[in-house]
Amino acid sequence: MKKAFSYLWPLTKKVSSEFSGELEVTWLNGKKILDTKNANYSYGALHQILDVALQKTNADRGGHTLVLGLGGGSILQLLRKKYNFYGKITAVELDSKIIEIAKKEFNIQQYEPLEVIGKDAEKFVQQNHTKYETVIVDLFIDVKVPEQFFKIEFWQNLANLLQPEATVIFNAGIGENHQKEIETLQQQTNQLISFEKISHVKGTNTLLLGKKI
Repeated sequence: MKKAFSYLWPLTKKVSSEFSGELEVTWLNGKKILDTKNANYSYGALHQILDVALQKTNADRGGHTLVLGLGGGSILQLLRKKYNFYGKITAVELDSKIIEIAKKEFNIQQYEPLEVIGKDAEKFVQQNHTKYETVIVDLFIDVKVPEQFFKIEFWQNLANLLQPEATVIFNAGIGENHQKEIETLQQQTNQLISFEKISHVKGTNTLLLGKKI
């Protein structure tokens, strides 16, 4: 009934989060989306942007995939349903409210084999030793990427987790946000990961698409 009514009028549930502020789960035109005050976190514009990223990469579909920043889990739907990734997916998400929403509202359990870890991504890449064939970095607080994820230390630690020629997707900014940081990051990581910058994806975001060197 909610799904049918959503074609006439959006239905929104609001959830307060210590990390993300006010989260909104909305039925809109027959589907659920997850938003913050100013940004889409899953199944809206973000879904389309990550779809473009996956279209432009040639990732190992049977390998182990690491997702840093879960949101509502729309990236899991893309990986499993559209691009037929069949290897294990490990998703790391700091915000326990977002993990709860992803499980209860978006049924991410359907995308097994899946491991969801409630942890800060910066600490995860420092402490983890598993190797991955694909890594997707989508770490926003509302419309901004926290500054630590542009630091060379984060990317050095992440590079240590990559298999040879692993695929890396970094959703690096909205609009003109973080352009200086992105340019500096490309220069600092050019011995670790070969990044291609794609600007104005769907008119908004900057993507860095990379391969482990």
